[in-house]
Amino acid sequence: MKRGLLLSLCVAVPALGVAAWAGARYYRSQHTVEPKLSAPVTAVRRGTVVFVVTARGELQGGNTQSLTVPMTGGGALAITSLRQSGESVEAGDVVVSFDTTEQEFKLRVAEADLAEAEQQLVQATSDSQAREQETLAQLLQARTDVRIAELECRRNELYARITARQNELALAAAQEKLRQLERDLANRKATAAAGIALQEAARTKAKVKADTARRNIESMTLKAKSAGYVAVQPNTDGMLRWGMQVPIYQVGDVARPGMAVAQIPDLHSWEATARIGELDRGHLAEGQPAEVAVVALPGRKFNGKVKIIGGTTGPPWDRYFDCRVSVDDPAPELRPGMSVVLRIRTGQLDDVQWLPAQALFESDGRTFVYERTGAGFAARDVKLVRRSEDKVVITGLREGQQVAMASPVQTDSKRKKNGRGAMQAMPKS
Repeated sequence: MKRGLLLSLCVAVPALGVAAWAGARYYRSQHTVEPKLSAPVTAVRRGTVVFVVTARGELQGGNTQSLTVPMTGGGALAITSLRQSGESVEAGDVVVSFDTTEQEFKLRVAEADLAEAEQQLVQATSDSQAREQETLAQLLQARTDVRIAELECRRNELYARITARQNELALAAAQEKLRQLERDLANRKATAAAGIALQEAARTKAKVKADTARRNIESMTLKAKSAGYVAVQPNTDGMLRWGMQVPIYQVGDVARPGMAVAQIPDLHSWEATARIGELDRGHLAEGQPAEVAVVALPGRKFNGKVKIIGGTTGPPWDRYFDCRVSVDDPAPELRPGMSVVLRIRTGQLDDVQWLPAQALFESDGRTFVYERTGAGFAARDVKLVRRSEDKVVITGLREGQQVAMASPVQTDSKRKKNGRGAMQAMPKS
């Protein structure tokens, strides 16, 4: 009996120890982190928070003139001449030229067809006039014959009955011939007019083809409409591998109609373009004030406004959109391609509680901070109002309350082995 009691005690004591250790661990996980844990702290502050979106971009001239491959109806075109990227040009200077061999051949064929059609038209007009004159002569003769027959019929009373009958028949025949010639004249005029119209249509068709070929040849030489610099565009039609840099167009490349080969920005107006993350898309709007800092000009900052906000693009893990900011007060030192830092002011909240952004933690749909207590730190839920790049506006704390700037949970190898983490310091709901 004593042996059984001793055995029961040997089993119960370790079980009670394990239960006590588990209870203590659960209590600590539900309330505070161990006091020995430490972390840098900050205090909840009240004041005005200005929200700013910062992005790196590139400077370029505004009011860009895009030089695109013309629609000539012959498919892709080969580039025969192209200005160097960054080269300055004046209004009217040739920037890009394309191979005009096919269009010149079409022009020669159209001009030959036009010359032939014009000769055919001249011949058709001459033939029509000759036939018309011949018909008019025949008509005049027929009218004369009718007049003579009528005069003969007036003397029928003096002639024998047979002779009078012959004169009447001759008059009827002359009158019928006159009517036939009059009908033939109208038909011949209509036929001649149709023939001339057909030749005129052929000439017009050949002329249209020739004019089209001339316009195509003229459009295949692209000129600058205003002074500026040449920005040769990337050639995205080539076979590219992942990670390869997209080359720009060069002489000998083939470009499809509608593709932009080069651009000429206007140096009298400047713009800064940047790619901004998708999370900031809802905070930006056209017309918002912006500050443009040029990396190559330290200490110089330029004012601007958001001009264009593009659509969101990119892979699911890196969504972004293009933003274009106009520079209101450009300087002569600005050059295309300079790197810039954009700071776009998106809003302001007055008399609000805020913390540094690194003091706020989010996990499993919960937003919390590590509040400093007498025993250490305790996780406490707060409500996030709005976030900026370096600050968060929150509610649920009092002004001056101290919170941790980093997770105060120990991460030594023993706690990793036991599976403990930052979430164990959070109160369960």
